[in-house]
Amino acid sequence: MVTLAIDLGTTNSLVSCWKDGEVHLIPTVFESYLTPSVVGVDDKGAIITGAPAKERLRTHPDHTVAAFKRAMGSDKLFKIGSHILRAEELSSFVLKSLKADAEAWLGTTVTQAIISVPAYFNDLQRKATVAAGRLAGLQVLRLVNEPTAAALAHGLHESESTFVVLDIGGGTFDISIMELFEGIMQIRSSAGDNYLGGEDFVDLIIKSIADKHAIQLEKLTGQQLAGFREVAENLMKTVSTQQSASYQLVVNETIDGVLTRQEFATLSEPLLQRVRQPLERAIRDAGLKKQDLNAVVLAGGASRMPLIRSLAAQLIGLIPTSSQNPDEIICRGVAIQVGLYERDASLEDKVMTDVAPYSLGINVHNEHADKKEYQPLFSPIIERNSPVPVSRSDVYYSMHDNQKSISFNIYQGEQRLAKDNIELGTMSIAIPPKPAGEVKVEIRFTYDINGLLEVDAKVWNTDIHEQLIVQGNSVMSNDEIQARLASLSSLKIHPREQLENTYIMMRGARLYEEALGDIREEIGEKLSFFEAILNRQHHEEIKEAAAAIKAFLDEVEAALKV
Repeated sequence: MVTLAIDLGTTNSLVSCWKDGEVHLIPTVFESYLTPSVVGVDDKGAIITGAPAKERLRTHPDHTVAAFKRAMGSDKLFKIGSHILRAEELSSFVLKSLKADAEAWLGTTVTQAIISVPAYFNDLQRKATVAAGRLAGLQVLRLVNEPTAAALAHGLHESESTFVVLDIGGGTFDISIMELFEGIMQIRSSAGDNYLGGEDFVDLIIKSIADKHAIQLEKLTGQQLAGFREVAENLMKTVSTQQSASYQLVVNETIDGVLTRQEFATLSEPLLQRVRQPLERAIRDAGLKKQDLNAVVLAGGASRMPLIRSLAAQLIGLIPTSSQNPDEIICRGVAIQVGLYERDASLEDKVMTDVAPYSLGINVHNEHADKKEYQPLFSPIIERNSPVPVSRSDVYYSMHDNQKSISFNIYQGEQRLAKDNIELGTMSIAIPPKPAGEVKVEIRFTYDINGLLEVDAKVWNTDIHEQLIVQGNSVMSNDEIQARLASLSSLKIHPREQLENTYIMMRGARLYEEALGDIREEIGEKLSFFEAILNRQHHEEIKEAAAAIKAFLDEVEAALKV
């Protein structure tokens, strides 16, 4: 049985597999490896995903949603048309689309996958990703950290070296440091920011232009905001290859302007500061110095920005390598992880180790705090960037005379106050009644490569022992997942074999909205003609007409960008 390797991204997602001793990226129905992580509904109420949905972001913003990965593991709800959906459910539609593309390419049904997640995804976000897989009909065998996957792709054919992976995608930023020696690929440390990515740089451009031209964003319609965002995205891409870029906005009136690369760099300084901090922490946690690093590997579409490359070179003193496509490197690495998981013979001399991205611990009494101001402190048992699997223990004492039990919460995070970390579970153990401080309880945390945490509590000098497998406070229980599976199965999903024609119609509708005069009229005539051919349902005629209108729309798109 084939196991899929999936990079579930904020902006784009990809699917691949490990076959015949090598990575195979799997194309979409549009012959691209990238599936936009966008979900919407068409005019008939059917769910559409990927490129067709992305086209409707501009024309039908109330019926389309993107960048929902950031809400994984939260209670945030998204409205598309008449549907109210969670981020897990939206992600499941992207996964279903990838699964369908893979099954068409492989010629067989697939039910298993390994999926990448940001290294700094917490327990709730990771469990939400597994839930999305289940909703898509996939058993998620393992989650692999995105920079770890990129490091695998880079390091598979490398000799001994120590390098850093900077992974900045649409919505998240991660760093991992990997050491290669004698066939062992060891992650030394990871760090990151779950709310820093290309989308944030686009937001800066939008705010800057709005301030410059006194545009009140809150008063714009959904279509105007979508158009504004598209302009900002194009500006960010253009100033990544040129020194300046002009723009034109139609917001009640026509607005013209220019954004220079230097202006963009100045605007981006607060975000670049947020890149520096995790990088410095990762190097420090790895017990290394900058001069110990041999290479800088970039992953994620936003890493193409010159200011990211310049910052990496400035902070580390090395020119980043560009030997692999940053959009594809993570998915390629996940496929290698599939090969390692399946113990493929071509990888038998390779071993990979990873680290726990967050500290794990419990809440303890703050003996110095005023009773009125009392707030429990966080006591780490497994510290972040400990190699996994790992087992650590610490000893704690009773607080009160004749205390009958000790109860504590289990947390994930780095904050001093327990409440500021992510709560994963609760545990209690009976203790013999004795004077305060005389009962000792050893608490052991064991954390495995799949992110499963086992907690053991043992009262010293007794036979009292308790054990807990921490499943985490998942935002979707098994019953909820089953209920949502039943509900989602009733939703109509646009047929895959019709997606290419649907994409043409939606792309044409977007360009019709953007164009003026004779070009606009010609687009309308071409779309009406193509729609009539679709209704006749003659396969060869549709195929010929689709090729012709696609070429026409390519010319229109190029003309509108000039």
